Amino acid sequence: MTAPVALRHSDNWLLPGSPNDSRLLHGEVSDRIQVCAPHIGEGYHQVIELQDDLDMVIKDITFNQEKMGNTAGRVDFLKFEFQLAGPDAGHSFFWPYFGLKEFWSFPIQQRYFSVEVWLRRPLLALYFQAFMERLSQPAQDAAKRIVQFIYRRQGGGTHHTPMAMLNQIFDRAENFRTGVTLEHLLTDDLYADGLALYDTARIPITPAMEQVIGQILSCPYQGGARRADLKRQALKLLDLYLDARVQRRQGETTGLDYIYQASAILRDQLVHPPTIAALARQVGTNRFYLYQGFQQVYGTTPFGYLRDYRLWQARRLLMASDLSICQVAKAVGYTSRSNFALAFRQQLGLNPKAFQ
Repeated sequence: MTAPVALRHSDNWLLPGSPNDSRLLHGEVSDRIQVCAPHIGEGYHQVIELQDDLDMVIKDITFNQEKMGNTAGRVDFLKFEFQLAGPDAGHSFFWPYFGLKEFWSFPIQQRYFSVEVWLRRPLLALYFQAFMERLSQPAQDAAKRIVQFIYRRQGGGTHHTPMAMLNQIFDRAENFRTGVTLEHLLTDDLYADGLALYDTARIPITPAMEQVIGQILSCPYQGGARRADLKRQALKLLDLYLDARVQRRQGETTGLDYIYQASAILRDQLVHPPTIAALARQVGTNRFYLYQGFQQVYGTTPFGYLRDYRLWQARRLLMASDLSICQVAKAVGYTSRSNFALAFRQQLGLNPKAFQ
């Protein structure tokens, strides 16, 4: 088996590009354009500076062989991502960067096309607070636990509000320049909280979002008019994401509450999960509405949700434990190493051993 290519910042796999590149949907001299090195794949990474604390990023990259990255963490950074092609196409995400090391992998011939909005302070604080306010109380509590844990690991002592702790985490981000990842840093319970928050922050791209994204990608303006239009569209896109988060929170306590109960049961019982029929009975519905609800909320079936959660847990164990592949497979509910390896490769693009 050919080993995957490891990418780091120093490997220079992104090369300087030109705003006149015909692949760009629109570009100007002020944009930061990078293109994928030919031996790595094809595509581009375009950063459009809208103001000091706000950037728009358009990525369209296809790798020609399996890749994995192991990079120093980015600092003082909040990202809203809208994925148009890739493993999570049709979904949007919210993610803060704490200066931790990141590990990621990309399968061969998988196109990654996204529009992203990057925020720094002071605008970061406004949108982080807005996101927190739109979470259910249990999700807010989980987010606070994670922020507080990271804050204390950096040497913080006196308890503060989540936003105050977050600011100090960013200020002290150099404390994490030792290469620690979230997988290594968080306890089992907090890592589970983090995966649940990832589900919470994963919002299907709505028709209104699609319309704004289309206007971003087809922006006809140049110069200051272009920057003003893209800034307006970027902030509108963030507002639409936050509106969708409110609608999802309402679903968590009303019509779709049984789906969130069911997903929590699957997370708690990933090794010995109930059958679909038993799960439906536990949450007071039937198989049809259970499948329909999971598709609406998570874009997959109950089994697909369980598989994804198992593989996220396996990813952590492969990174942060000394367990063998067979032991990892068993720990996340697989009785067959070959079935585990197949599912892992389909999800992450690498065999478990190569990933480890």
